[in-house]
Amino acid sequence: MRRNTGRSAVGRVRAALGATALICAVTTALPGAASAAPVPLAGVADSSGSEVERISVAADGTQGDGDSTGGTITTDGRSIAFSSAAKNLTPVAPGTGDRVFVRDRRMNQTTLMSTVTSVIQHPVISGDGQYVALWGLLFRDTKTFLSQVGSASTIGINCSGLSCSRPSLSTDGRYVAQVATFGRPPSRQRIEVRDWHAGTVETVAEFEHTVSARPSVSGDGRFVAYQDGRAEDVFVWDRTDDTSSGPIEGPSKAATLVQISKDGSKVVYLSGSDTYVHDERSGTGQLVPDASGLAIDPTGRHLLYAPHDTSGPSLVLRDLETGYEEVVSNRAASAGTDSVSAGGRDVVFHSAADDIVPGDTNGRSDVFVRRFY
Repeated sequence: MRRNTGRSAVGRVRAALGATALICAVTTALPGAASAAPVPLAGVADSSGSEVERISVAADGTQGDGDSTGGTITTDGRSIAFSSAAKNLTPVAPGTGDRVFVRDRRMNQTTLMSTVTSVIQHPVISGDGQYVALWGLLFRDTKTFLSQVGSASTIGINCSGLSCSRPSLSTDGRYVAQVATFGRPPSRQRIEVRDWHAGTVETVAEFEHTVSARPSVSGDGRFVAYQDGRAEDVFVWDRTDDTSSGPIEGPSKAATLVQISKDGSKVVYLSGSDTYVHDERSGTGQLVPDASGLAIDPTGRHLLYAPHDTSGPSLVLRDLETGYEEVVSNRAASAGTDSVSAGGRDVVFHSAADDIVPGDTNGRSDVFVRRFY
């Protein structure tokens, strides 16, 4: 490794593991909020030892009148952030286009986060549930915003470039890893980590191109996994010595980053038609063949993936230590990073299927969560 500055009843299956600058700066500190312990949650149970709950609903359970997608979940599984074009999820009309909401499963509350004009989709909730990072168009450029869940207040997070995008949050929301793009039209980019409490920024990597270079930060903000989209390599930056290791996939393999686990122990990447889970301590990679990895839980033990075989389930959760698998959805469904709670207990996903829960008659894509007992 060299050093240099990505259908039928639900059931369970067993599988063997394979080898091997915003316009406004952050000027005031957002107050913190205490996170709650996980609690039993009501949902629609099935014979697989799990239950499913629709998340994209109003406080009284009213289903959304627009499409909802892009769910991300807290470490304890209590809160989920998602984007939605629905206009009836909160008493306050959200305006036109997609907006970001947070659903508190314990309190049965749905809160509108994105009150800033032209902010659209792509939310990321911090592991403790205090903050939501989002990005979207502001005039001609994309910008990163941070919303406090408790107050729904939103601030802008600066970056070095004209555009800031693809934020990733540490567990407490203090560190925001993002991509800064320079030039108009864009000609180069920089991956950086901003500590908005201290008002400092560190450069992770710079590229003289704009091919995808999105970052993923560990829970303590120490590590940032990132990709060089042009070289098709994945690296891991360490704050303690300001160096990057990699490419973690080796010298002769193309790779696309998925996510680093919040404990910093595992990095998921795609290569060809397969998914690999790289162990940072041993430097070895675990193969999950014929699958597209989507997310890893905060402890690095559970991998959510989509099988390439479309005749079976669309989403599967694998225990990387035992090889045991749980079917998350048998219907056509999608999920992204930060969609699995600690220990693989909860998985958030979105689907346009109308038979995942009873009473789904809105004809829209909805966000759901499956909890395993």
